[in-house]
Amino acid sequence: MSTVDQRKPLVAALWPSVSTNAVQGIIRKALLVVGGSLLLTISAKISVPFYPVPMTMQTFAVILIGAAFGWRLGAATVLFYLAQGAAGFPVFAGTPEKGIGLAYMAGPTGGYLLGFVAGAIVAGWLAERGWDKSFVRLTVAMFLAHVTIFVFGTAWLGALIGYEKAWMAGVAPFYLATAFKTLLAAACLKAGWLMASPRG
Repeated sequence: MSTVDQRKPLVAALWPSVSTNAVQGIIRKALLVVGGSLLLTISAKISVPFYPVPMTMQTFAVILIGAAFGWRLGAATVLFYLAQGAAGFPVFAGTPEKGIGLAYMAGPTGGYLLGFVAGAIVAGWLAERGWDKSFVRLTVAMFLAHVTIFVFGTAWLGALIGYEKAWMAGVAPFYLATAFKTLLAAACLKAGWLMASPRG
């Protein structure tokens, strides 16, 4: 048996599963997955003015969902979101203008989409092991999740256009935005735990 310090994710504290009915438990998880995928869709469509380029809030939503839901449910949520995109629903940033479905997913941003799954897993796995107990460690966890997304995204983009160009186009313009979203995600999760703490 593992002795690793593991705790329930934030969503279990805010919306505890009090029923022993398996069907109700499945419905609860399904609602969380659907709700999380809607948040991802909305975040992909939001463009926030920022320096040096505008940013979407998608990676913020990914790492927040991962940390709040836990790595399993967080990954399931992102996979459900990707499945919607693969089926042709315009859930991604720039869709339907820049294409839809598998053709869009095979394009320059395809690696970032795969990285969303890995990023949610990293954020959730670390949060479940107590990294969300302090703001500093939580910020590090969110940063590592962001780095994971960029590793996947840059590897994919680099294979298409070369790694130097991929770094300059896919990473360098987003230093400040990534720092901002990392801190914001950590702050939102800590606020969530403050809300949940009176409930025990």
